[in-house]
Amino acid sequence: MLPPADLDRLAHTELKSLVVKQWEELAELRRLVATLRDEIARLKGGSGRPNIKPSGMDKATEPKPGPRGEGRPKGGGKTAKLAIHEEQTIKVKAPRGSRFKGYTSFIVQDLMIRSHVVRFRCERWLTPDGDTMTAPLPAGIHGHFGPELRRFVLTQYHQGQVTVPRLVALLRALGIFISKRQVVRLLIEGQNGFLDEARDVLRAGLSSAAWITVDDTGARHKAANGVCTHIGNAHFAWFGTTSSKCRGNFLELLRAGHGDYVINADALAYMRQRALAEHVIARLVEHPDQCFADQAAWSAHLERLGIAALKVNPDPVLIATESALWGSIKAHGFLPNTVIVSDDAGQFNVGRHGLCWVHAERLVHKLDTFTDEQRVAQRRIRALIWRFYRDLKAYRDHPTKQRKAALRARFDRIFTRRTGFVTLDRLLARLHANKAELLMVLERPEIPLHTNGSENDIRCQVTKRKISGGTRSGTGRDCRDAFLALAKTCGKLGIAFWDYLGSRLAIPGQPEIPYLPSIVRHRCASG
Repeated sequence: MLPPADLDRLAHTELKSLVVKQWEELAELRRLVATLRDEIARLKGGSGRPNIKPSGMDKATEPKPGPRGEGRPKGGGKTAKLAIHEEQTIKVKAPRGSRFKGYTSFIVQDLMIRSHVVRFRCERWLTPDGDTMTAPLPAGIHGHFGPELRRFVLTQYHQGQVTVPRLVALLRALGIFISKRQVVRLLIEGQNGFLDEARDVLRAGLSSAAWITVDDTGARHKAANGVCTHIGNAHFAWFGTTSSKCRGNFLELLRAGHGDYVINADALAYMRQRALAEHVIARLVEHPDQCFADQAAWSAHLERLGIAALKVNPDPVLIATESALWGSIKAHGFLPNTVIVSDDAGQFNVGRHGLCWVHAERLVHKLDTFTDEQRVAQRRIRALIWRFYRDLKAYRDHPTKQRKAALRARFDRIFTRRTGFVTLDRLLARLHANKAELLMVLERPEIPLHTNGSENDIRCQVTKRKISGGTRSGTGRDCRDAFLALAKTCGKLGIAFWDYLGSRLAIPGQPEIPYLPSIVRHRCASG
């Protein structure tokens, strides 16, 4: 930005505005320089600038723990939970005249991993009709590899985050003759049952959960950048990797595998909320066709109605498509009264929407300051937000009408303040505009105040991306997402992923694990 020709003729307010703009541009240039330095350092093999530490607002506002041991459940020691598989008696040669005083028990946990090769001799019979009848192999055998080996491979790759080359080396060290291609086949072939169960977990959660949190992270597929979206709550987790992170993409994921487009009352409400032109809405309403099997049928319908040829703002094709996706979601019974809690990314702003307070406070925490007055204003606002957040937590435990009214008024007092720090004041005004979403907890005390659950769940995808890069096939991508989701869901439900795989792979003697969507639906319904 070029300076004015004559600074002496500028008024005080104009000079102040000019200085503020220069500060903001300077801050942006500093961020750009720091980014370039980090990139150069990484290219040279360095580590770059460390990330800013989190503010710690959520942990700092938790109640302090009581005395040591207070509130802990009583029970036996660790060995009381173990099942004894073998008992050995160890004798000692005692001196003559000693008296026997019983036994001292000592529990030792061990692990037995070894190769086990079985030759199945399947009977063959020639029937009177001339046909050959061969005895079938036991259940769970995939090619020349048994179910225990399949379970070990799936657990190590998905839960243990072991790469395929290292997994091949480990198996060969254990005496298993297997190639990299065979390991990949064990990971992605014949997994339709697991893919269906992961999809049904999402459907169960969307149809019965009071709230869900969402987040996304970068992903690589077929050597191209994409995005992995997480949807879940305290009882389930689901991942979906796609090439886009727009709102339409998120709505497609919320259909949970359904491919239809529906024009209904919910779709019409969405259109009006997004300011779609009334004459476009009228065309869609007046046409007898209201349900469309797939994207091709829907696109052809928009062409016939002449909507695709319209060149207006907002884009009628975009809004109509999002509306039809939302209508499909509602038609299948998903998100009946569910609150979606997000980090304020625009693509997640659909339906009943709540915002993460940790992300909101982080904006204040990461604000660049240049003077002592600005730093004091920043600290004062952060202290007010921290105390307000702590009281929101208390409200969740004991909601009352009086507290609700008091918190609403207090929110206005905090976020309409004028500190004299222009950038901070603009940020506070922006946060105040999100009042309904930040205070959604006052209407729905059961929802969380943050998206920490999603951020924690999606770390497994980040780890997998770092150690294994991207996926090459659609099947590999879907299997990675499904198994990571099933492992996370098992952990939330208190089920060992090892036992879950043993049950699904029909390994003899394994505990029977119920269908996960049934458990998720029951847990979500019961709160």
